[in-house]
Amino acid sequence: MLLKLTGSSCSGKTTLAYSVGERLGRLAVHDFDECGVPTGADRRWRHRMTEMWVRRALEYQDRGVDLLLTGQSPLGEVLATPSAPLLDGIAVCLVDVSDELRCSRLTMRDAGRWDTSAVGAFLRWAAWHREHARDPRHRPEVIIDDSWSRMAWHRWTGWKADDWRWRTHLLDTTDQPVAESVDQVEQWATEQRDALRSGRLPLSRGWAGPTGAHTDHES
Repeated sequence: MLLKLTGSSCSGKTTLAYSVGERLGRLAVHDFDECGVPTGADRRWRHRMTEMWVRRALEYQDRGVDLLLTGQSPLGEVLATPSAPLLDGIAVCLVDVSDELRCSRLTMRDAGRWDTSAVGAFLRWAAWHREHARDPRHRPEVIIDDSWSRMAWHRWTGWKADDWRWRTHLLDTTDQPVAESVDQVEQWATEQRDALRSGRLPLSRGWAGPTGAHTDHES
């Protein structure tokens, strides 16, 4: 299955993912940008790369290994990739921090790189992530407009916030020790794996059908 840690920059996704990878077996950990980010990378590039990582998850799946992937692609982008329905399961966790902490981390990580306008863009992207996680109807054009032509947005654009398949776990790590955050991500990943095995995972094989994979999804 694909376990995705998403969110805007400087939320701590990569640190958490690699720490969890040291604890759990049959789990590969990768960062979305580890192959490099080209100059001028845009939304369509992110969509194509998201599909590439979904295909990588399928390769791991064939070997009985799950992929824990960090990156900024939200749930809606993952579900719209051409190969997403082939995954046995999909689960997404939004790793978030306060605006103040994000700004502080941006300054420490890339001193002098980002001007006020750029920092504001990171904060707006973080705010959009929060609302997208709650409701698929929140400004979908942010990821859909000028997108890669192979993206299948119709799979979820008709869903409402109460659709049982629209699940993004929210993890706010502001003022929280890293060790505690790692524990929480480990617990989340373990719960998603257990849910897949027991047939309770909302985004298990068949989710893209008219009513999803399960009829008894409240159990």
